[in-house]
Amino acid sequence: MNTHPPYLTQGSTIGITCPAGYVSHDRVSYAIKTFEDWGFKVIIGNTVGNDTGNYFAGTDDERLADLQAMLDNPEVDAIIMGRGGYGLSRIIDKIDFSAFLQKPKWITGFSDIVVVLNHVQALYNMPVLHAPMCGAFKADSIDTGHIRNFHDAITGKPLTYETPASVYNRPGSAEAILTGGNLAILAHLTGSVSEVDTTGKLLFIEDIGEHYYHIDRLMLNLKRAGKLDKLAGLIIGSFTEIEDTTRPFGQTVEEIIWDKVKEYDYPVCFNFPCGHQEINYTLSLNMKHRLVVDTNGGYLELLR
Repeated sequence: MNTHPPYLTQGSTIGITCPAGYVSHDRVSYAIKTFEDWGFKVIIGNTVGNDTGNYFAGTDDERLADLQAMLDNPEVDAIIMGRGGYGLSRIIDKIDFSAFLQKPKWITGFSDIVVVLNHVQALYNMPVLHAPMCGAFKADSIDTGHIRNFHDAITGKPLTYETPASVYNRPGSAEAILTGGNLAILAHLTGSVSEVDTTGKLLFIEDIGEHYYHIDRLMLNLKRAGKLDKLAGLIIGSFTEIEDTTRPFGQTVEEIIWDKVKEYDYPVCFNFPCGHQEINYTLSLNMKHRLVVDTNGGYLELLR
């Protein structure tokens, strides 16, 4: 099993930065309170609340500098993103990971943040956390299972997950490294140095706001790039706010995905509680897991 950054303990420091879309101070305020209540120190980056009047949390140079400062700061033990959106692809190739490699820290987030999550896996073989960002921390969600799960993940507690049955599940079991994230981002990274390596691995996918034919296109992109034929298993999270065309596409998300992998024999697990939805569990990417899929549903366990 590959090494990983140290898990957080009382007094550890969390850095909050926004390397992509804008987020207000108010939206991260409850996350800050929660982290402090958990016994962590918090450093807030210059991009938090940095309203430039456009989509981004600052210029490319400002966002790069803020993320770089978090990576370089030896006091920071984990970097938690204020939000995703779009923007990391514009700066990813300028980030210097030298200090990070000298003192690894947890990089966490999802959606557009998968750009840096997968970059770190691809180039440096380092585990990362596919996890809720600051907006998920609210007064009415702080004692929910997925927020407690985030705390467990970042502090090194045992992690197990169960999913309900699906007619599209394919029974089987596997032990392998887990990778993946947002489907559109994984397809976007194909052909780059940040490209996802799926050979012999468990692949997780989720997405939001796509048309059905976009999902079909993205899955075909992964298939044609050889990303689906040598998997140890496939885990499908939430696909939310999916739209149809005026003339219906004619397949559900489940049917689109199943159509791309039905010829293979590895386990397939739908209904995993992770993605762009209220219930968004944390996944330890680039770490070994056990996946079991049977008639009752799916079971995933982080192996240490």
